[in-house]
Amino acid sequence: MVLSRGAPASARSSRPQTARPPQATNNASAKPGLAARQVAGRLLAAVVDRQVSLDGMLNATGGNAAYLALSNADRALVRAILATALRRRAAIETALRHLVERPLPEGARSLHFILCVGAAQILYLDVPDHSAVDLAVAQAHDDPRGRRFAKLVNAVLRRLSREKDVHLAKADPPLQGLPDWFRDRLVSIYGSKADAIAAMMAEPPTLDLTVRRDAETWAERLDAECLPTGTVRLVEQTGSVADMPGFAEGAWWVQDAAAALPVKLFGPLEGMRVGDLCAAPGGKTAQLAAAGARVTAIDRSANRLVRLRENLARLGLEAECVQADLLAYTPETLFDAVLLDAPCSSTGTARRHPDVPFTKSPAEIEKLADLQLRLLSHAAGLVRPGGYIVYSTCSLDPREGEDVVARALSDDERLSRVPVAEATLPGLAEAIQADGSVRTTPAMLERVPARVGGLDGFYAAVLRRAG
Repeated sequence: MVLSRGAPASARSSRPQTARPPQATNNASAKPGLAARQVAGRLLAAVVDRQVSLDGMLNATGGNAAYLALSNADRALVRAILATALRRRAAIETALRHLVERPLPEGARSLHFILCVGAAQILYLDVPDHSAVDLAVAQAHDDPRGRRFAKLVNAVLRRLSREKDVHLAKADPPLQGLPDWFRDRLVSIYGSKADAIAAMMAEPPTLDLTVRRDAETWAERLDAECLPTGTVRLVEQTGSVADMPGFAEGAWWVQDAAAALPVKLFGPLEGMRVGDLCAAPGGKTAQLAAAGARVTAIDRSANRLVRLRENLARLGLEAECVQADLLAYTPETLFDAVLLDAPCSSTGTARRHPDVPFTKSPAEIEKLADLQLRLLSHAAGLVRPGGYIVYSTCSLDPREGEDVVARALSDDERLSRVPVAEATLPGLAEAIQADGSVRTTPAMLERVPARVGGLDGFYAAVLRRAG
């Protein structure tokens, strides 16, 4: 459970004694709650300083050993601290900059992350301030490089606790907390809208569901909102998703409102043969099957296809699943339509994965864009003449969207663009670009308060192969 300030008292619980991380050797490591803060500090440093992805470190089977040694409650706390420290980096760094009078010495980088972990709890999480301060001081004592700064940690965080409202009021905007390359790219692409995009990235995301049928009924049953696009959105969600009404019987699945759009661009699909070309984990496969398509789901990862099959089984949906390298795959019969949700930098999903701006780079985006063009060119040969291709990526960067499609249209005279009509995306007319493609950003579907709105950043275009 991710706890934030304002959560009901019933959501708070004392944390049990946790397993000692392998790195900790001092007796102070036996202090309840300390192991979780130590892990949070180390993983935060790995993301910010070494560009290590959180998904791998938090993986339940092959993740960071110290993280996996924690109790479930402490793992949840670590995830909450990390997400908050990354989303709210601008405010946290601003506060620490004002409170730490002199720059920290070389070699004391770990101390900075101890302060960040403490500040994230004090400013944003439902953790008693005195506990956050006390455990940060213990963290410093337990680190040979930070031991001599324990009094500094105590003074800085105590003062932050007393002055939290002042520091929140004068915090830098969220845009300033993003890595330089990502911030500069957002500003160059989106101009004045970059601030609103970054602000939405700093907010915890809502839980979005795609419902097989009767979205309005399920929205009422789940005390949720039915968006104009048909997505059911829960603003407040507590407990396990698997325990929610409708999960076990396969009435719905979790899918961001933007991720549900590409399949909608096909229009009616009843009886059509459709290839889902990079299918796992299967949200779009489920959409296609639920719409009546005969789906072939292709993915190169056997493990990801296992998860896809499990999801389809829960939902009571069927698809042919094929493990294959897409660039080497050719169907016996060409498809009526294909969906290529191509592998990308995932910068549009930073609301849900706040480590992404820190772990990606311009060089990686260029490399991915070249792969996307090759995949799209191959996909054009998998669809019958007169058939349709929907190309999509969850990236905010035109190099992985608009530019790829423009290059594909220039290289392959069989392909033409099919503009998306406004009626296809009710409530999201602003996402339809002049050329008829679709571009969503986290700042769209905005509500008040801000955390009720937003959606992932996506690009999608509809192409037709000449008949």
